[in-house]
Amino acid sequence: MWPGALLTLLLCSSLEAQENSFTINSINMVILPSHEVQNGNNLTLQCNVDISTTSHVRLQHWVLFYKDDVLFHNVSSTEMTESYIIPQARVYDSGTYKCTVILNNKVKTTPEYEVLVRGVPSPRVVLDKKEVIEGGVVMINCSVPEEKGPVHFAIAKVNLETKDTKLKRKKSSPNQNSVTLEFTVEEQERLIYFQCQASILSMRDMETSEVTKSDMVTVREFFSSPKLYVYPEGPILEGTPMHINCTIQVAHVAVAFPEIIIQRDKMIVAHSREGSRATYSEIATVEHNGNYTCKVETSQISKVSSIVVNVTELFSKPKLETSATRLDQGDTLHLWCTTSGASADNFTIQKGDVIVSQTNSFLKRASQEDSGTYTCVAGIGKVFKKSNAVRITVCEMLSKPRIFYNSKTEVIKGRTIKVNCQSINGTLPISYHLLKATDILESRIVGSNTPAVFEDNPTEDAAYQCKASNCHSNSEMTSELLLVKVIAPVAEVKLLILNNKMVESGTEIVLRCFVNKVSGPIMYKFYREKEVNPIHEVSSNDTQAFWYMEEAGVEQGGQYYCTASNRANLLPNIPKSNILTVKVFLAPWKKGLIAVAVIGVIIALLVLGARCYFRKKAKAKQMPVEMSRPAVPLLTSNNEKVLSDSGPEASRPYGYNDDIGNHATKPINENKEPLTLDVEYTEVEVNSLEPHEENGRLT
Repeated sequence: MWPGALLTLLLCSSLEAQENSFTINSINMVILPSHEVQNGNNLTLQCNVDISTTSHVRLQHWVLFYKDDVLFHNVSSTEMTESYIIPQARVYDSGTYKCTVILNNKVKTTPEYEVLVRGVPSPRVVLDKKEVIEGGVVMINCSVPEEKGPVHFAIAKVNLETKDTKLKRKKSSPNQNSVTLEFTVEEQERLIYFQCQASILSMRDMETSEVTKSDMVTVREFFSSPKLYVYPEGPILEGTPMHINCTIQVAHVAVAFPEIIIQRDKMIVAHSREGSRATYSEIATVEHNGNYTCKVETSQISKVSSIVVNVTELFSKPKLETSATRLDQGDTLHLWCTTSGASADNFTIQKGDVIVSQTNSFLKRASQEDSGTYTCVAGIGKVFKKSNAVRITVCEMLSKPRIFYNSKTEVIKGRTIKVNCQSINGTLPISYHLLKATDILESRIVGSNTPAVFEDNPTEDAAYQCKASNCHSNSEMTSELLLVKVIAPVAEVKLLILNNKMVESGTEIVLRCFVNKVSGPIMYKFYREKEVNPIHEVSSNDTQAFWYMEEAGVEQGGQYYCTASNRANLLPNIPKSNILTVKVFLAPWKKGLIAVAVIGVIIALLVLGARCYFRKKAKAKQMPVEMSRPAVPLLTSNNEKVLSDSGPEASRPYGYNDDIGNHATKPINENKEPLTLDVEYTEVEVNSLEPHEENGRLT
């Protein structure tokens, strides 16, 4: 609605402005009666506008009122002053105000003016009841109807008789102007009333109201204070029946009885949840002396009263004594019981709940079964008193402890073994000490017949012994000596050559494989590098082993290593030595012999070559003469070779060369000498026939 009206006014003003000229000279706001106003008084906001115009009539303009930048009122006017009245200003009216004038397209706004409303109206207090029983609840409603939330309330419960504030509670109501709280009425409160005060934050300050009192509330007792009575009255002698009564009076409107509790010191001796009485009855003894308290309680209320009871002692508490609390088996056990005052006519001595004597004395030869706790009970008439407890321990002598260890195999160096010590017979607990050589390795106390277990990590052969002791007066018992043999595994292996690594052929090679001090027997194995099978192996108790090669050849050169292990070494963790490189070289005399042989072969080859050369040269010179001779029949009628000469030359055809053989001829001009004669010759080819072909080939 307001935007539409503003639009209409602006259109009208625009039409007037087209004909007239105008200006807004100033605008201000006046706050009456002042910037601070008391709660409940009227507050007037006055907006004054000064406008100049050429028109003969006053121009229509809008005046807008803002609180904390929020528009809360606007008016269309031709007047120079417009007012807005806030009747009965409240705290929530505090804030910053301003006004704005709009004429045509011109707008002007006043500065902001701060307004404070002081004081808060007195709150109203309403109770849900004016009479209540102890432990009951009163509902209090506190409100400030004139104000708006948030409001902070403080409500207190006041005892009219003492004027003391028993309880004060605070509560805020963020969106409302009231709160409701519950207050429980406590014991011994008779007349009470409630006070309420309201506080509201006004700008920067907290405004607080006056304190408003509620109507009076009358409190009725739910139950009276308890009363204690002791019968009989006066001095009470031990053995006399004693009664302690606690009584109360309960209001008629009560729907249930409270609980009544009677205590001696802090121990509850009697209680009741039904009725108005609780009773505690006993045959009086000095143990019944003390301060008796009666408490009467509900969920909200507790009332207490007390009385002191004194009982005269008839005879003293019996005292049980013994010659010794710790005995060896076979010693004499003697217990006796005494009292002072009147002589008791009834005694019993008990071990636990079992009566062992019906007199004031107990005597016997001690056995282990006599260990336990003993007490004495003395009585006169109906009065019985129990003595102090005496703990008797009868010690059975220990049997000789046996010592053993858990390993079923040999003990390997550094590994843990468990040594057990055990005495089969003897009173518990037993204290065991494990000795290694003469030193105490460890001590242990065992409360059962199970062995005491000790752990050790021996690195060499060891001797263990066990000592056991208990409460018996005899000295401690010692076990037999336990000898433990420790096997040291091979950890490091080394390989050396006893002579130089450069070995002359024909001399010996001696390799030494050795280890540190370990347990035997030790298996030594010698290997050549890259070979799977050992070249030598031997088992020995010594810490070293050797491999011999009496006459080394060049083929014995190479890389060698060895391994060593005993039964403490498990595959594949077999230690391996360093790799040793051995070089075998020839002896000087062998080198000379080889040199002579090589030179001889060279000379022989040279001589043979020279001989062949001269022989060929001689054949070449004889060739022309032999070529001119007539052919000689080579075969007989029986296909046999005819030998014309018995010499080696006669069996060869003319022109035969050893290098060529029977299947080729060689030119006679091998030496590149020119032939000047024309010689006619016949070439004869000799074939060697197989025997089965001879008859078929002959003509």
